[in-house]
Amino acid sequence: MQGWFESLLDTLQPDPVDADAKNLQTWNALRLFLLYRLTLSLSLPFFFFTGTGPGFLGQFAPELFAFVATIYLGLVLASGIFWYWRSPEVEQQAHMMIFIDILAIALLMHASGGLESGLGMLIAISITGGAVMTGGRAALLFASLASLLVIAEQIYAELTGSFPALFTQAGFLGAVFFALALLTHVLSKRARESEELAHHRAHDLENMARLNDYVIQHMQTGVLVIDDQGKILLMNEPAWRLLGMPDAQPGNRLGAASPELAEMLVEWKRTRRCDCPPFRAIPRGKELRPRFNALGRGNLGGVLVFLEDTSRVLLEAQHLKLASLGRLTASIAHEIRNPLGAISHANQLFSESPNLDKADQRLIEIIKVNSGRVNQVIENVLQLSRHKPGEWAKFNLHSWFEEIIAELVRNQGFGSDIFSLQIEPQETQIQADPEQLRQIVTNLCNNALQHSQERVALKVTIVGGRVPELDTPFVDIIDNGPGIPPDVAKQIFEPFYTTHNSGTGLGLYIARELSENNQIRLEYIPGPTGGSCFRLIFDNSAEEVTQA
Repeated sequence: MQGWFESLLDTLQPDPVDADAKNLQTWNALRLFLLYRLTLSLSLPFFFFTGTGPGFLGQFAPELFAFVATIYLGLVLASGIFWYWRSPEVEQQAHMMIFIDILAIALLMHASGGLESGLGMLIAISITGGAVMTGGRAALLFASLASLLVIAEQIYAELTGSFPALFTQAGFLGAVFFALALLTHVLSKRARESEELAHHRAHDLENMARLNDYVIQHMQTGVLVIDDQGKILLMNEPAWRLLGMPDAQPGNRLGAASPELAEMLVEWKRTRRCDCPPFRAIPRGKELRPRFNALGRGNLGGVLVFLEDTSRVLLEAQHLKLASLGRLTASIAHEIRNPLGAISHANQLFSESPNLDKADQRLIEIIKVNSGRVNQVIENVLQLSRHKPGEWAKFNLHSWFEEIIAELVRNQGFGSDIFSLQIEPQETQIQADPEQLRQIVTNLCNNALQHSQERVALKVTIVGGRVPELDTPFVDIIDNGPGIPPDVAKQIFEPFYTTHNSGTGLGLYIARELSENNQIRLEYIPGPTGGSCFRLIFDNSAEEVTQA
């Protein structure tokens, strides 16, 4: 018995919910209760004064019924004003409304003939509303007050002989008041707990949605969601940038953002082949590889599209390649350079012999040249294997090239009239590793010098600025040489491929590897009237690269 009583007291404790949320819930419940009271306070006088209502209304004391009904209507209207002002506090207003209802309905019930009129059930409605809006203890207080008023009304009727007293019915009605107060409070408490749980779940889902949106928007991979009609439902910022910053936004068709990607999506829906070829969304843009994943069954659901920048994949492969090459060249340096050094030293001693004919001197020269060539190959490979991640710096493109040209003229044997520099606008800024970019430009210029038929006539024009389609910095290194045949141009960036007898075939390969290490796209463009053009396109995302 004691345990049941303690559990009942626990039930009557205030709900452990957020104060602001509970306050808002009580104001909303009070508004609904006020609408009910307004309807009741208007209906009772209307039915009484027009005579269209039940005949028992005010049948015992019509003057009392008319007076109480009028006063009750005025108090309800005043309660509406207080509710609109939000003053006093919500619980004080609820207590005041329920107390007025209990007192007014008890008087109206007495004026209508007591319990037989049935108006006592209106008190039960007010108690139920009070149990919803207030705590369990307050609901029990109102149930006790209503029960006492009903019993007092029956005692008064018995003493005055107004009408027969019904104490048994009054007791049952009081029990109904208590039962409704307890039951309504328990149910309303569970409803509030469920609402609070739903509120927390909605808050968690909202936070999760924000987190997902943040993750998607800050992914390096472009993400698009396309519906079954080919319209864009979602496109994160990397996808928007990879597609060349199109005007198309979510809600537009995919073809407005990228016709090539839209055609690939249609082909993928038809064949379900996952090996989609890479493409460029705009001329001179990044090379993208799409991946499609169905979000529904068949072609009825949406499609999730991932866009991967192949340059990032190539950069990761570059790091793996350099790591493997580093391990390989460590053994090469030990196994080859020592015997090569012995051969070069023996050849030098042999060349100092006084009794050498021309044939022997020719052989000594061949040994010397080829030993130097092998040593140069080893030096280039070792140099490539030692490359580290770029130490990024932002600098002016025009002034940097002026320094490079001066250095090439001073140290590399180029004539002062060979170079022509045109950078527009001259304030163009780039971000890269200056030393690695220096080696790239030096290799490209040396390549032009090495393959020029007449060194005196060699001209190198350096043109730079920004790519109009991408607003991305670029540099073109153009020479007036014989150019590169199309079948050879496909292989010029491969290691150890050379068309020159004294070349190592690593100059352009190292330039390409260094370019990828700095997120620079190095491309060969054949000149329309001969000559060669090597274009360096500086990736915009290089500004976001974090130092390793």
